[in-house]
Amino acid sequence: MADSSSIKSQWHMTAALAFVCVATLIAAPFFLYPILLAKLLCFALFACAFNLLIGYVGLLSFGHAAFFGIAAYTTAHALKEWGFAAELGLLIGVFVSAVIGFLIGLLAIRRQGIYFSMITLALAQLVYFFCLQAPFTHGEDGIQNVPRGLWFGLIDLNNLSALYYVVATLCVFGYLVIWRVVNSPFGNILKAIRENEPRAISLGYRVQRYKLAAFVISASLAGLAGGLKALVFQLATLNDVSWSLSGEVVLMTLLGGIGTLFGPVVGASLIISLESMLAGSEFPLQIILGLIFIFCVLSFSRGIVGEATRILSRKNSLPNSLR
Repeated sequence: MADSSSIKSQWHMTAALAFVCVATLIAAPFFLYPILLAKLLCFALFACAFNLLIGYVGLLSFGHAAFFGIAAYTTAHALKEWGFAAELGLLIGVFVSAVIGFLIGLLAIRRQGIYFSMITLALAQLVYFFCLQAPFTHGEDGIQNVPRGLWFGLIDLNNLSALYYVVATLCVFGYLVIWRVVNSPFGNILKAIRENEPRAISLGYRVQRYKLAAFVISASLAGLAGGLKALVFQLATLNDVSWSLSGEVVLMTLLGGIGTLFGPVVGASLIISLESMLAGSEFPLQIILGLIFIFCVLSFSRGIVGEATRILSRKNSLPNSLR
């Protein structure tokens, strides 16, 4: 009975948290600038996609900006040069990032640890230099003035509130995909690989296939975030495929909490808010981000959400007389 009531209580808390999150998403554009909120959601999804790989498979990718950026470029080009509708351009961007993710993952998963990370970084740099040299990307100028158009021919995306709600819907969809992956038999196998890969192999699981599948899912969702970012800012630049953006998403995930579903959202929100507040300042943002990174590593390696979860778990495990 105690276990049943505990499970029921957890479900009630989860339902209440979901209700609060949805209500916040609906009300947010009435109080804050929709473009800033849309940017925050894009990077939150990007961080969640990265966290799926490092938090639940144990694979640290230093080149995730490649998928984010290539989808941004592809979506922007499809909308501006080919005149495609927004939803189709976005779909093409996600498809291209999935293909690139499959090719990079096919090579990278052959190695483990730091070797895996270095391979992803090297291949991501190849994508960066391709985007620098390819004619359709317009080099350092990037693709500018990308038309937003209509969403399914009905919703005018030039209306900032409408744009925000479309972005919010797609980001929530991406988050739910991650949640479903993590809380499925497939997700349990990924966690088993993270904890003890040789044991997973001994149990008969084709570990390389599971790693590759997780890599492609992560790359696709990162691509969705990149395509949405190009749609929001009507712009795709080299910064979207740079190694510094790959480092920034690592910081977002670390700050929020690696291996937690909501941690990357918190981390991305804090970093993007900080960037927005310091946009007009002369103080170098990279120095602040570096100091935050050092502080996180030294003070709370589990991240904000990870530490909060640990404290709550310890409190709930104490006898009533010690609470």
